[in-house]
Amino acid sequence: MKDIKAIITDLDGTLLHSDKTVSDYTVSILKKCRETGILVMAATARPARTITGYRELIGFDAVVTLNGAVIEASGNIIENTIEREDGEHILSGLLKLWNPVISIETDKGIFSNVYIPEWDTAVYDGFPVLPENTSLYKILVNGNNKKLIKQTEKSLTDNTYYTIAQKRIVQIMSRNATKWNGIKAMLGHYGLSPEEAVYFGDDNDDIEPVRNCGIGVAVSNALEAVKNSADAVAESNNNDGAAKYLESILF
Repeated sequence: MKDIKAIITDLDGTLLHSDKTVSDYTVSILKKCRETGILVMAATARPARTITGYRELIGFDAVVTLNGAVIEASGNIIENTIEREDGEHILSGLLKLWNPVISIETDKGIFSNVYIPEWDTAVYDGFPVLPENTSLYKILVNGNNKKLIKQTEKSLTDNTYYTIAQKRIVQIMSRNATKWNGIKAMLGHYGLSPEEAVYFGDDNDDIEPVRNCGIGVAVSNALEAVKNSADAVAESNNNDGAAKYLESILF
């Protein structure tokens, strides 16, 4: 068994149950890991404001949020933003679609051209111009169809890329903003190598870290591409697969 010094996990669909809770069992296993000196980190597509409760509950030593647009470790923050010119170019292209639902994640919160209750968005009608004095982390478009994908690909700049999240959301980010880049930055902050980490994930953004960490684990509810890239497949998120796998290899 590899010498594991860091545990890194995705949140939605991986560590969290489908109702967005974390079981007492999972919390206890992660606490036990930290007590043995193993660092516990998170890498998520969520913005930092939506994971405060999980950070307090689990005590993550470092976090990657917004797919690598923001990395936090020991009070240090690294940001990988989309340049304003690139963002407005992309938004101009996306607005050529019929009634697109567009949101942007910024340092001032999330803005959308319609209100989205799930995210409690601030409604903004100024696209493609970005709100003043904001740093752009991510552009989100609700939907996943051939026309949307084609227009997204036409609208991208050399400095940006896109992925599909939860099979229903196109998310566009800086090429520097990937979970894998964020994970390397977190580990580097603590002087660790990817070989010393175990990673848990379920979605497209998790494939690269699953492949490149010392042990890559997919939960059983993961996309087939993630499972095919993994060293092991744990039980599902609703069955505390990540925690059970850690207990089996560490204790």
